[in-house]
Amino acid sequence: MILIVDDDPAIRASLSLLLSHAGHDYKAVASPAEAMDEIRRGLADVVMLDMNFSRFTTGEEGLTLLRQIKIFAPGLPVILMTAWGSIELAVAGMKEGAFDFITKPWDNRQILKTISTALELSGKSEDKDNSNGEPTKFDRCGIIGRDPVLTGVLDTVARIAPTNASVLITGESGTGKELIAEAVHRNSPRRNKPFVKVNLGGMSQSLFESEMFGHVKGAFTDAVADRVGRFAAADGGTIFLDEIGELDLSCQVKLLRVLQEQRFEPLGSSKTRKVDVRVICATNADLPAMVADRTFREDLFYRINLVTLKLPPLRHRRGDIGLLTSHFAKLASANYGVDMPIIDQSAIDFLSSRQFPGNLRELKNLIERVILVSGAKTLTADDFEREASPEMLAGPQPSSLEESERARITEVLRRCNGNISRAATELGISRQALYRRIEKFDLNDISPTR
Repeated sequence: MILIVDDDPAIRASLSLLLSHAGHDYKAVASPAEAMDEIRRGLADVVMLDMNFSRFTTGEEGLTLLRQIKIFAPGLPVILMTAWGSIELAVAGMKEGAFDFITKPWDNRQILKTISTALELSGKSEDKDNSNGEPTKFDRCGIIGRDPVLTGVLDTVARIAPTNASVLITGESGTGKELIAEAVHRNSPRRNKPFVKVNLGGMSQSLFESEMFGHVKGAFTDAVADRVGRFAAADGGTIFLDEIGELDLSCQVKLLRVLQEQRFEPLGSSKTRKVDVRVICATNADLPAMVADRTFREDLFYRINLVTLKLPPLRHRRGDIGLLTSHFAKLASANYGVDMPIIDQSAIDFLSSRQFPGNLRELKNLIERVILVSGAKTLTADDFEREASPEMLAGPQPSSLEESERARITEVLRRCNGNISRAATELGISRQALYRRIEKFDLNDISPTR
């Protein structure tokens, strides 16, 4: 996350827009106190710090904040922002440990390059393990988004990852359940051990025991050699059982025993093998309903869902579509060796207005297809509409942009407990502008405080 610290709302809004279009996760705050709150949370990867927070231009407040940041997070890169006439101030900041400085007005390409360099260099040092073998910061595993429900899921992942608790990840197809499972693994003490993925939906009942527990030579006609099963391969690490709702009842019994006892016998062998694995399961099925229908064992259900993580569908996190579009476009450009196109705002508005039955997977595939088929340097709404699926085009559109804005402001005000300053900062607008929108959308019932 890029942390923007500047008391000028216009600067915050401009940088927020730039970082959003570049696919960066960011947060903008207006004061040193708010900045230190974020630093203490440990989520910032780079800080963009203005040097002046008062009508005086000595820069002392900026230098003081820089020193505080270096005390709490010595390895955190800080990029200073200052005017052309204050180069000496920037140099003083460099002596205090700043990573680099940029001058106002800035060049967008240069500022993005500086941020990219800071992220790369800090990644080589800060992502390394410490002497206790624990991760030094939370690894999002490439998960993109700032939606409150998604960040709430990630907060839970950060809390439960160090434990051995079994985890059940639910959500529609294409919402990123595998990435969440990988985030649990990579932020746990098991992260240097295997992460074994198993698609139970594509596994037949006859092959279940051999695939999961292995077999010995001669166990059946085609068993010409010993085979290591998935549980043995995951020993010491994590096993991810995707589409567990597709598992046959007879196989559920066999799986339950392994989860309860952490031991099994390879097919054709009488020798019991003990394993140490953490189990993460995922499904897009309604398991409680399946339990009620007796198509899924109740004892297995409670064994696998000590912690349940529910992922939101893409239609419930439309505010992330701009970030996701930029991210997927970058990946597609790199994978297919083509130039990164400019994504016109009309395209973002179009994508934000549609339903995505396939969620992230459908959005990613659409972006790849448009980039390959269009070949245009700038992609507009028309480019995406031509390649969109009939289901996406036929699906109901969400509320108007004005209604979406009202919903977003309501959400932020409630999360900030009605604090106007905090809410305006998060929204990247001035307090006066927020007051006008509160009046416009009749949101005075959300007790505003200063």
